[in-house]
Amino acid sequence: MRKNVIFLLARQLCKDAFRSKVMLIASLLILFLLLFSAYTGWENYHDQNLTRGLVQDDVQESWESNPDKHPHRMAHYGSFALRKKHVLSGFDLGMENFVGNAVFLEAHKQNTVNFSEASMSTGLLRFGEVSLAMLLKVIIPLLIFYLGFATIAKERENGTLKLLIGQGITRKEIVFGKWLGLWSLSLIFLFTVFLVVLFFVLIGSHDHLHSDTLIRYFVLLLSYLLFFGILSAITILISAFSKTAKGALVKLLGIWLLFVIIMPKSLQAIGYYFYPTPSKIEMETAVEHDLTKLGDSHNPDDPHFKALKDSVLLAHNVQKVDDLPFNYGGFIMAQGEKLSTAVYLDHQERLYEVYTQQNNVERYSAFINPYTAIKNLSMAFSGTDFKSYLHFKSKAEAYRFKLAQDMNQLQMDFIPNKGKEGPSKISNKYWKEFPPFEYKFLAITKVFKNEVISILALCLWGFLVIFGLSRLSTNLKAI
Repeated sequence: MRKNVIFLLARQLCKDAFRSKVMLIASLLILFLLLFSAYTGWENYHDQNLTRGLVQDDVQESWESNPDKHPHRMAHYGSFALRKKHVLSGFDLGMENFVGNAVFLEAHKQNTVNFSEASMSTGLLRFGEVSLAMLLKVIIPLLIFYLGFATIAKERENGTLKLLIGQGITRKEIVFGKWLGLWSLSLIFLFTVFLVVLFFVLIGSHDHLHSDTLIRYFVLLLSYLLFFGILSAITILISAFSKTAKGALVKLLGIWLLFVIIMPKSLQAIGYYFYPTPSKIEMETAVEHDLTKLGDSHNPDDPHFKALKDSVLLAHNVQKVDDLPFNYGGFIMAQGEKLSTAVYLDHQERLYEVYTQQNNVERYSAFINPYTAIKNLSMAFSGTDFKSYLHFKSKAEAYRFKLAQDMNQLQMDFIPNKGKEGPSKISNKYWKEFPPFEYKFLAITKVFKNEVISILALCLWGFLVIFGLSRLSTNLKAI
């Protein structure tokens, strides 16, 4: 193939596109949506993080300002963990508005993450939000199909395709020239969007997150580059195998509807049908049932904890708990916390496994739908996917468990048993020594591991479309 001929054909396609009034109108509309989504995305990220940061500071201040008191009372006083937004959430909102933002952390109980945007918004939110990623995943693919549906089909109808071949231009040069031209048109919009995203990254990232965010940014850029190349190739293939330009347009619109709307929605429903999840009441009932079987750490006559008491007394060679070298109440609370936490985590893991099975029904469809692959990659590397939410929840639970166990340890160390004299409360300096909750986003290596299927699917699509274009170039009909 002659590169100069390919570049000439690509440049000609771009010139023809810019002469069209449709291209001008579409560009103005996309520019408006770009400015709107960039402004709302940044404002949402900045305002939400500022608010959550202030609330988290107030929570810590409230915790530290507690007076001297019994450690177990502080364990029940609890704290809050608030989920910070990743700077790239301004690019792709993902599940951001549908998962909670704050969770109350207290002893003996794992609470749900509450205060999602969806729970405080109207039903219109379910139709989606205008974001920069939405432009790249939904709007611009439609524009690519429109700009490219007639690239080969119309030239065949007009007879110019036969003339090009007659002038010595090979079929392979025509096919790859048209593909390169259409891909180049899409990259104009892609690079414009990612220049805005780069601005977000540079001014919104903290020093310790800067390198991680830049890696995420370049992975997203490369993913969308490949995605647009795939869409451009699909457009050329459909145009080449269609008898008329009108027929090519109808087919491409059908593909867009299938990729973007029909398949994702249908597979979500299918996933829920095959892997149903229990209701909140069913989940809580099952947890309470298992906790009841373990015993009640607050009940001195409970068989499990009575047996534990006897073994502790025997191990320390004493007759009653008053003679133990530590506070027995704190010890029992610590043991009860371990047991209840294990039950909660076991039920949550089983629930998350069901969610994973539901999501996998759509995730594996990436091998037949490139939109699924780019959607999953876009959310994951923007820190707005379900795995990122679960990571926050696990960190909040680890903090809750440490808080409860540290308070139990303080009770064991400094509060005497009932039969002995001593203080019934400890200094509030211990509250101030307890570290505040700080959330660090999911490691980039973990994100790559979570999205192996989507990466492989997108790469496979890239290989298949290049193979398809090569085969097309040998079978392209001029008439």
